[in-house]
Amino acid sequence: MIGDPVALTVRRRIERPSASLLARFAGIPTGFVTDALNGGGAMSWRVKPIDPSSIFHGSAVTALCPPMDNLAVMAALDYVQPGDVLVVGAQFSEAAGMIGDLWASSAKARGVVALVTDGLVRDVTGLLKVGLPVFALGYNPNSAFKNGPGTINLPISCGGVSVEPGDIVVGDRDGVVVVPRLQAEAVADRLEAVKKKEAEMEAVMATAAARTRSFWNEEQTKARGGVHYVD
Repeated sequence: MIGDPVALTVRRRIERPSASLLARFAGIPTGFVTDALNGGGAMSWRVKPIDPSSIFHGSAVTALCPPMDNLAVMAALDYVQPGDVLVVGAQFSEAAGMIGDLWASSAKARGVVALVTDGLVRDVTGLLKVGLPVFALGYNPNSAFKNGPGTINLPISCGGVSVEPGDIVVGDRDGVVVVPRLQAEAVADRLEAVKKKEAEMEAVMATAAARTRSFWNEEQTKARGGVHYVD
């Protein structure tokens, strides 16, 4: 490239989902959310909570960082609001920890409800004490630089999923799911059907019928392409 890159590109004003819409995702398992998203929306299986009991939902603030650099995630704390989830695209870098316990303590004090990154973190003992849900690839005590180039509140990729500021992000022990903001109302509506169906299934499985419950339809499978029995 010609010349030095811009160290940091920031969108200061973003549109967030309403509090009432966010509330519809509170406590919803990620599996339910993916069902309402037609079976998709989940980040890579490698993005997991450092504390398996972690659960969160919130509105995305995005940061993009190159390998071994965390300028954008450090600066992003100046642009968060209570209820935000900071989603950091780190390109699956394993060179250094993107954040540590002091950053997490400040983020929690500002109302951030979770940190999600497809990079690494550090200071795990301190992070667990802070209690902020942190989802990452793993841990590495190496320190990152603060040079950039990075972005804040622009579209990013994290964990193999596109994330835009204002998207709804949900996380639990199974992983992280991203609901595009413009689809969130429709997804929330479909969640009601998913919850009803799950409740019906659980009721069936709690009865004697569970012993004969089939998880596939033989006749439909035959109609679609046939079933070949070798015996």
